[in-house]
Amino acid sequence: MTPLPFAGSTLRGHRHVCALFRTPEEEYRIVFPFVLAGIESGDRVVCIIPDDRRDYLDRLRGAGVDVDEAQRRYQLEVFGTAEMYNPDGHVDTELSLSRLVDTLMEGRSLGFPVTRLIGHPESALQSWQDTDRFLEYEARLNYALPGYDDPVICTYDLDRITAGVAFNVLRTHPTAVIGGLLQENPFFVPPDVFLEELRARDEGAARRSGDAATPSSQAPRRAAAARRPDRVSPPAPPAPDLYRAAPFVPRHS
Repeated sequence: MTPLPFAGSTLRGHRHVCALFRTPEEEYRIVFPFVLAGIESGDRVVCIIPDDRRDYLDRLRGAGVDVDEAQRRYQLEVFGTAEMYNPDGHVDTELSLSRLVDTLMEGRSLGFPVTRLIGHPESALQSWQDTDRFLEYEARLNYALPGYDDPVICTYDLDRITAGVAFNVLRTHPTAVIGGLLQENPFFVPPDVFLEELRARDEGAARRSGDAATPSSQAPRRAAAARRPDRVSPPAPPAPDLYRAAPFVPRHS
């Protein structure tokens, strides 16, 4: 696994990163050199951005990225947050996992050695249910990503999420960018533990609603997922249909 410089340090074994920023300018200052380095080294870059970042490509151009040429070679892909995470109006954990894995596999099929993925999910978190589903997605990425060399940088604008969500996001990432610096994350919780907490919270919410006999539909699936052997030792690389819940047709064949 090739070390990758990022945010004043180096990405090594842990490639699932939480990056917390207070302004878009702070984010661009840290993330865009990582994007430019990827383009220059022959990697593929996939950016998932909210709809209101309409100037994103112009900002990349200003940072030195030849956007048009990179897109022509399929080396730069830009998706909207809703397109990737909640195309049906709500977050679907299984579908989001499937789409991310398909995106990484597509990079390999196109001949790129590494896909550098930068995702912005905040605008998809429209309810506590969506937030819980996305937190489950973040936790379960820690089972899938060890089979890949590809870094996944999950970027969050602190003005768009609550302090509680920010803390739980931190707990699902082994490494984090805080204050502009990449570091080992002391708040990281093993995914089995985090998923069990989500399951218990689902059951508690069901009891409080007076429906103790029918716990949240998420809870049994989370409990079963945590018991799956391949969640402890994921294949390397995972099969293309890992975590697939519905077909996702990549943009390129």
